[in-house]
Amino acid sequence: MQALTTKESRMRGIVTNPGSDPRFNITECPVPVPAPHQALIRVTAFSLNQGEVRTAITATTNYIPGWDFAGIIVKAAANGTSPKEGTRVFGFVAQGAWAEYIIAAGVQMAIIPDGISDAQAASLPVAAGTAVTCIEAVGPLPDQQVLITGAAGGVGRILCQLAAMAGAKIFAVSRRLNLKQQLEDDGVIPHAVFTTIEEAKAAGKYDIIFDSVGGNVLAVALSMLPANGICVNFGNSSRQPTTFNVRSSEWPFHRKQLVFLGPEVPADCMPVFTRIAGLVVQKRLHTPIDKELPWTSIAEAAELLVQQQVNGKIVLTIPMI
Repeated sequence: MQALTTKESRMRGIVTNPGSDPRFNITECPVPVPAPHQALIRVTAFSLNQGEVRTAITATTNYIPGWDFAGIIVKAAANGTSPKEGTRVFGFVAQGAWAEYIIAAGVQMAIIPDGISDAQAASLPVAAGTAVTCIEAVGPLPDQQVLITGAAGGVGRILCQLAAMAGAKIFAVSRRLNLKQQLEDDGVIPHAVFTTIEEAKAAGKYDIIFDSVGGNVLAVALSMLPANGICVNFGNSSRQPTTFNVRSSEWPFHRKQLVFLGPEVPADCMPVFTRIAGLVVQKRLHTPIDKELPWTSIAEAAELLVQQQVNGKIVLTIPMI
């Protein structure tokens, strides 16, 4: 592919407009200037995450949000640490992906292989990065009974797939009534799917629990762990505090582990992103896209995510004009 070029100093980006309607506006703003270790990328797609959307809703005026992106390098890093111009890439930035152009270091991205669309690639960085970090936090999974709450979300669906690949027995919790079929479509045959954490508790104990809901769900999850069980919490979609009584009869005198993770992306993204993309190409991992919309639908997309009306990821696309 011939490298794209940009001589313009202006671009369009989605900027925050707190306290107003709409909360987000597509506005002309400066094209970012890369440092020697950064590439300039023309963004073609980005996906939404709960954390960035909630931050964006309360952010200051003219803040450009955005973590996950896919696009084409229009100017390679001057120090040679990024892929070359014209290469399709996907990756993670701390801010700014909701725009036509972004800057990113080579370690923040990976090449999009043939057979994966830009939208598919854009759905992966935070969701897959977090899922991989969760898996790495608990050790070997063969024959372990693994419970995943919030299993219909972007991280949850990838977690179910990766844990199943690693030999775990999958148990899932979600209010989504079609989750079992969705997981089977993703290639996962769950041992059971529950609509509440109480249903899961009534069914038994679990060696490992991955929780993204927080609040009372996390408290109940902790009571379900056996000796040496591990609970990894990586979110708080309930927006509620977690309280529990460590002297409860449900907490016998044995060791339990609780690990807290935020939205996790490795410092050097390239190896993890490359491996995940390879699994998608091999059709061993299904990208968890629920909706693909034009970026002009940002207000609708953000509201759907905040109201938890999404099964997986929302991807927004930016036309090449």
